[in-house]
Amino acid sequence: MSLKVTVVGVGMVGEQIVSILKERNLPIEWPPRVCATRERVEILAGDKYRVEEISLDSFNGADVVLFAGKEGANGASVSWRARATTAGAICIDNGKDFRLAPDVPLVVPEVNMATVGPNHRFIASPNCSTIQMVMVLAPLHRAAGVKRVVVSTYQSVSGWGVRANQELLNQTHYALKSFNGIPYDPTIMARPIAFNYIPHIDKFFENGYTGEEMKMVWETQRIMNADIKISATTVRVPVLVGHGESINVETERKLSAAEARQLLADFPGMVVLDQPDPDNLRNDRRERTYPVAQDVHKPEYRDAVLVGRIREDPTIENGLNLWCVADNLRKGAALNVVQIMEGLLERGLLNGRRPAWRQKNPTLAIEV
Repeated sequence: MSLKVTVVGVGMVGEQIVSILKERNLPIEWPPRVCATRERVEILAGDKYRVEEISLDSFNGADVVLFAGKEGANGASVSWRARATTAGAICIDNGKDFRLAPDVPLVVPEVNMATVGPNHRFIASPNCSTIQMVMVLAPLHRAAGVKRVVVSTYQSVSGWGVRANQELLNQTHYALKSFNGIPYDPTIMARPIAFNYIPHIDKFFENGYTGEEMKMVWETQRIMNADIKISATTVRVPVLVGHGESINVETERKLSAAEARQLLADFPGMVVLDQPDPDNLRNDRRERTYPVAQDVHKPEYRDAVLVGRIREDPTIENGLNLWCVADNLRKGAALNVVQIMEGLLERGLLNGRRPAWRQKNPTLAIEV
């Protein structure tokens, strides 16, 4: 018997969820039911869909509801969580509204899938920047105990949404002619983004940090179940897709760069790009490979967290510096949501089924 899935929201993340559901050949009725604030026809994953206007009946018969819509007081999960769970569905939410709720597991499947139990009907997926950092920290924490993290992010505009992508494209055409008076919408980004960088993502808090920075602190501590000290600076950069992060890690015991490199290479969902450069086009024998935003468009890397520039920090006793990159729309959002669903299937938490298809695609739940 196939699962009935409802996807709520057809923005950049909702479209990716539909695409990933199709790619991974999950045991669901096809096509999934797709809902949004108004009825319309959309092309999703190359197919034409009739998007329904969301209503009280949208969740009838659904086994799983995947929320990818607007956040906030009038957002998708805030408005429809109770209706969806009452209708009998298990809900997985990409938004921020319930990530810190004590009754809601906050899950990165490779890290803490076991925190989800049979009584959990609503599960949250973390912030995109948090997901890729936690993927890096988890194997290091298991091996050596992470004490402190200093992270600076380089986040693509698609983390805001489709309107931010359009802002970058429009501003780039303008800036090629003149940097004076570049038009921008301050409700999207606080400054023009073309040929620029903006150390301001989300609203400022009283402590001087932004919402995006505090998400990385609170969400990471919750997922890791550890009181790790974290200091974050989050920066928007003129890249369409793909977040980068420079991470400085202090551990309880010493890890060499070689040990860290092997731990990360062995962790599910990670790809280490930190080897002597085989092409050596710059004639530098010390040059090494490392990931960049354009790598996330390669089929072999699009679903992974890519890590490189792994080196010891000589300024502290047990320190490492690392650089990681991930597709913020896939692993940072849609893929993580779908992987949570796969983890529920693997653990028999969706209608008690443990389907044979998972034997070929195991979800590895590794506890930190």
